[in-house]
Amino acid sequence: MALRLLLDCADPLEWERWLPSGLFQGVTTNPTLLRRAGQPCTLDHLAQLSARAAALGCREIHLQTWGGDAEQQLANGRALAALDRQRVYVKVPITRQGVAVARDLIAEGVPVTFTACYEVAQVLVAAALGADGIAAYVGRISDLGRDGHGELIAMQRALEGVGSGTRLLVASLRQPQDLARLAAAGLAHHTISPAIAAALFGSADTAAAAEGFERDAAGT
Repeated sequence: MALRLLLDCADPLEWERWLPSGLFQGVTTNPTLLRRAGQPCTLDHLAQLSARAAALGCREIHLQTWGGDAEQQLANGRALAALDRQRVYVKVPITRQGVAVARDLIAEGVPVTFTACYEVAQVLVAAALGADGIAAYVGRISDLGRDGHGELIAMQRALEGVGSGTRLLVASLRQPQDLARLAAAGLAHHTISPAIAAALFGSADTAAAAEGFERDAAGT
């Protein structure tokens, strides 16, 4: 299974910084990330952001629907999917209301990624509906005093046990070691923040070795 990384960020300046690196398949956003980045959570603005992400080479753009009831969530989900049928995945919280919305979107051929997964059994709901993916919060689960790594590994095993094609998307990583440990256990889909992306290149020993190569090349 090939490693797939998504940039968990709604700031287009960070997209421009990281997407050209070739590390990322695309981006994931949600209303909270939009607020933090000073980006309005409106259909018109998300259309602009989607076009910008596509221009930067994104193959996946995960946009989260919203609304006070299932009808509004469904309408917004359909509108988000229509922004780019080739790239947009509609994110839906894995609640009773969210499941009802996702059921209709999936029936219409819309790729759906469930989000806010905290429990192992929730991945089986996603699998039963045929969702494309489900984002599980390893860091937040650990914050609750639970074994976040162990529970995400159990989620992956549950999906494999029923032969599901639903992707487990690791979210809420706090450090590069989270990525390394879970990848070693076979979890191949991760959404990481710009801070984690930068930390992947933070080895002082590597930097010192690279500087040494340059000195030697210059004969100094």
